[in-house]
Amino acid sequence: MRNPWTWVPTLYFTEGIPYVAVMTIALILYKQLGLSNADITFYTSWLYLPWVIKPLWSPFIDIVKTKRWWIVTMQLLIGAAFAGVAFTIPTTFWLQGTLAFFWLMAFSSATHDIAADGFYMLGLSQHDQAWFVGIRSTFYRLATIFGQGILVMIAGNLQVIFRNSIAFSWSLMFYGVAGMVIALWLWHSYILPRPKEDGNHEQATAHEIIRDFTATLKTFFHKEQVIVGILFMLLYRMPEGLLAKVSALFLIDAAHNGGLGLSPQEYGFVQGTIGVIGLTLGGILGGMAAGKDGLKKWLWPMVCAITLPDLVYVYMAYALPSSLITINICIFFEQFGYGFGFTAYMLYLIYYSRGNYKTSHYALCTAFMALSMMIPGLFAGALQELVGYRMFFIIVMAFCSVTFIMSALLKIDPEFGKKE
Repeated sequence: MRNPWTWVPTLYFTEGIPYVAVMTIALILYKQLGLSNADITFYTSWLYLPWVIKPLWSPFIDIVKTKRWWIVTMQLLIGAAFAGVAFTIPTTFWLQGTLAFFWLMAFSSATHDIAADGFYMLGLSQHDQAWFVGIRSTFYRLATIFGQGILVMIAGNLQVIFRNSIAFSWSLMFYGVAGMVIALWLWHSYILPRPKEDGNHEQATAHEIIRDFTATLKTFFHKEQVIVGILFMLLYRMPEGLLAKVSALFLIDAAHNGGLGLSPQEYGFVQGTIGVIGLTLGGILGGMAAGKDGLKKWLWPMVCAITLPDLVYVYMAYALPSSLITINICIFFEQFGYGFGFTAYMLYLIYYSRGNYKTSHYALCTAFMALSMMIPGLFAGALQELVGYRMFFIIVMAFCSVTFIMSALLKIDPEFGKKE
């Protein structure tokens, strides 16, 4: 058996890179290439779709080939998708070309997520699964910092070196990432263990798969508080769904458009490094708090934490601070609050998934989670262009009331989440 240190960290680092590329780096790329905010948020929000419909094809990954095969095959496709984005950026069909390869990357990444999480349980003992759960989360977060932070900074530095040749600089950066992902693919092709359980497939028929999926859906929609639960999954993050993509565009948009005018290097440091650190610390503290006293006790502090710090964007839209220190403090505060408040959301998904089919039910919950970000994102950019950044952020604050209303409707066992 391979030492888990040789493959768990790199596997989850690889898992994080395409996700951050599709969800964040694409925003900065398209903004610098001159696409409007409405088009950017509309096109990139559709890229959530593979994660929304992921539960539909996850059963087939269990019976077709091994999870190891799915992992290495998807990593090869992800590397090819990065190279495809790099190749099409300097062309006249850059929008159609890059979107096509981002779609390939998104579907490959979502499939890789399914296979990697399943393989993690097959390739490790129960003790090692518990031991490495923090390690895998850390390296996934490091991939986020690497993607949002370092890669965006590299693209910005290349623009300085090549005298502001934006398309050429982004193309070089994506070629570099393609090479890195291919190297990780080669490493995992060699180093990933081959657990016997991964080759033992119960040859379920299509009829059996459909029957099991139907049973999963039936029990999912017959749970207590089903309507409130689904609405909570869809609406708890409504403010963040509006804010997520537009906030990045606000940070790099020119001052005459009402933005802060950060360079890619500055954005990479502010959002991709300081912001991610704040998000991580908030999540850790939220987990510790809920683990000690339970979800019910901490629900309202977490609701406040995920909503009220959004006020920093109202402040920045009006004050347009030029101090990078001020901007960093604002972003850290907002992201820390989001990380702390998001804990309540993730714990509720676990709470709702209890009982029979809990793994399948949790997968369906994560589909609603992706949908909760996809739907607001589709029109967020158009709304911002219609009313401007200042009014847009005020509207975001108004939508925080939806988060409070949905949270008030929940019925949660006071003992859930407490340390036994």
